[in-house]
Amino acid sequence: MDNPTHTLTALALSRAGLSRWHSHPVLVLMLAANAPDLDIVMAFRGALPYFTHHRGLTHAIAIAPVLALLVVAVVCAITRTTRGWKAAYGLAIVGVASHLLLDWTNSYGVRFLLPFSSEWFRLDLNNILDLWISGILLIAAVGPLLGRLVSSEIGAKPGSGRGLAIFALSFFLLYDVGRYLVHQRAVDILNSRVYQGGAPIRVAAFPASIANPFHWTGWIDRPTFAMRFSMDLLGDFDPGTGTIFFKPEPGPAMVAARQTHPVQVFLDFAQFPLWRVTPVADPEGAHRVEVRDWRFPFTAGATVDASNRVVSSYFLF
Repeated sequence: MDNPTHTLTALALSRAGLSRWHSHPVLVLMLAANAPDLDIVMAFRGALPYFTHHRGLTHAIAIAPVLALLVVAVVCAITRTTRGWKAAYGLAIVGVASHLLLDWTNSYGVRFLLPFSSEWFRLDLNNILDLWISGILLIAAVGPLLGRLVSSEIGAKPGSGRGLAIFALSFFLLYDVGRYLVHQRAVDILNSRVYQGGAPIRVAAFPASIANPFHWTGWIDRPTFAMRFSMDLLGDFDPGTGTIFFKPEPGPAMVAARQTHPVQVFLDFAQFPLWRVTPVADPEGAHRVEVRDWRFPFTAGATVDASNRVVSSYFLF
């Protein structure tokens, strides 16, 4: 999820009851809930290094205790005391875990098992930004502030915001349960149809809107082509309306491109790779081999000459 969502989730967790654990619960939880995104420092080394490490080790379960300890060290330095560091460590674990769980719900996914396995885990439920989730968390964040203004005017005791925070977190959970059921419905619809005279080899559905939970992007694989669909689950689904992507025949140029570092890194990430092989004028007889995952605007490729030797390779983020 986006960092404002992680931050607002941390605030809601604090107000829901975790504030009793430590004297600076909001500081601890907010830092911890954003700590896994420390991998952004790799962006200074370029697009490919950042892409390689994004949602990598800093999002792994094995590293979560280390990140939590780092957060505690920062909090102790800011507050100039180590008092209550054990409680702060518990809060930091909760904050880091909330980040990993929220990112798990996206289509991008996380690599929970690094450094032992580089397998990607994803639920395909939410976009990185979801207006329903952001909206309810924002209401839970600003609600108590507005309540204090009203209370100060009428002389009443202001509320803590605990009830609103619990409501927001409960809504978040139930919303994702609903998204799971709707996602499963989209997958079932895709699996139940015939495409160009045959059943799909593989299907998938991904959230397509930051506001409409019934708008999904569908994807099906056939041996020689793939199809992408815009799906409205409140309407009818026509398997003939998808965009067709024909798969190129595997050849020496594609084999050569697969050996380049950018393409290898990209294929470790891509869940639905789309290949394209096109001739280029320079050098004579050469081909440009590109692969992308249609879910995201990332492309890796190589230029291969007439002798199937790699002339250059690249990654576009």
